[in-house]
Amino acid sequence: MKTCYLNLKKSIHRLQLLCLVGCFIIPIGCQSQSSKRPVEKSTAKTDQEWKAQLTPLQYYVLRQKGTEKPGNNPYNKFFKEGTYHCAACDKLLYRSEYKYDSGSGWPAFDRGESQNLAYERDHSLGMERLEVHCKNCGGHLGHVFDDGPRKTTGKRHCVNSAALKFKPKTNG
Repeated sequence: MKTCYLNLKKSIHRLQLLCLVGCFIIPIGCQSQSSKRPVEKSTAKTDQEWKAQLTPLQYYVLRQKGTEKPGNNPYNKFFKEGTYHCAACDKLLYRSEYKYDSGSGWPAFDRGESQNLAYERDHSLGMERLEVHCKNCGGHLGHVFDDGPRKTTGKRHCVNSAALKFKPKTNG
């Protein structure tokens, strides 16, 4: 009986460790292999130009399809009125009225400005996800999932704060 209990305890510990690795460690450093995205000629820049313009974290997220750590990013629990723009090219991407607290650790929106967003299938991490990026400059924003609020679109745009620039609503 004691051996069964110890084996069960070890199995639970291994499962917890696998969940921790799968949910937190791997996504932080994940990058999709495909980085070719259609961009408008006006925003086509060299890698060196992007590195000079963006912070290291913005470059990692927007240009290398990286992911920032969950829960410790400026727009996760941020709910002021205004608009969210691409941190690389300033294109309008999301509005504050689309934002909600998903509990995921990243900013979540139930929809975006569809004319400024583009999507592609991402097969990294051994699964298929839908990547969302800025249609103007090709910057990686995050992923879209089907577990959003059912009363609206049912979608969750899980977006990296580093990919966004907030502009407060102005009275006028």
